[in-house]
Amino acid sequence: MRLKGKVAFITGAGMGQGREAAILFAREGARVIVGDISSKAGLETVRRIERRGGKAIFAEGDVGVERDVKRMIDTGVKKFGALHILYNNAGVLWKDRDRSVTETTEPNWDRVMAINLKGPFFVAKFGIPYLIRSGGGSIINIGSVSALCGFTVAQDAYTSAKGALISLTKSLAIQFARHNIRCNIIHPGIIATPMQAPYLKDPKRRKSFEDSIPLGRIAHPREIANVALFLASDDSSYVTGTEIIADGGFCAQ
Repeated sequence: MRLKGKVAFITGAGMGQGREAAILFAREGARVIVGDISSKAGLETVRRIERRGGKAIFAEGDVGVERDVKRMIDTGVKKFGALHILYNNAGVLWKDRDRSVTETTEPNWDRVMAINLKGPFFVAKFGIPYLIRSGGGSIINIGSVSALCGFTVAQDAYTSAKGALISLTKSLAIQFARHNIRCNIIHPGIIATPMQAPYLKDPKRRKSFEDSIPLGRIAHPREIANVALFLASDDSSYVTGTEIIADGGFCAQ
């Protein structure tokens, strides 16, 4: 029960590592605000939490739209009365549309930026005042190894957004430390999530991914959720402004 008495807002909690984190956080005692653009996916996450005896509420919205984020957070706080954890998990990786700067259209660039960078900005904007009111809390951002390494097959909007998120993480950590608010970022490698599923269907392509990872396998979403749990809990009470790489050793090569 490492999160007993805490309220967590998790974006993109309708599937993948967001759903895993929502279920895990609830199991550890948190009441969870399940944020997602899909009501079907978000409500399914709530049902899974409730079947296990946990407490959750679904808040529908697009993280790239300011008024949606404000409404989602306000809805959750109205239900649970407080807010302690902001987990910016929602993101998109569109390898078919987000490519090199010479190929990516402006609308696609803007949409990737809206979800992957403006989303965390909006969550911080409307969530931090509630964290201050609660006496402090933890902000967890999801970055990517793409922000740390260059790749021959480029996703330049995604890479740029995740790189900027590192800077935002450190800025928030310093600004709000005096309010007992910590902010950290996790850089996952490739994970077996619905977002990555289209790129892992080809056995040869999957094998090439696995061969590039020293641990020799693709991560399970729960493995990233476990890192997020550490950052959300008091186990990481002296950790802020930090980047945690969870990539099976890819960046260490």
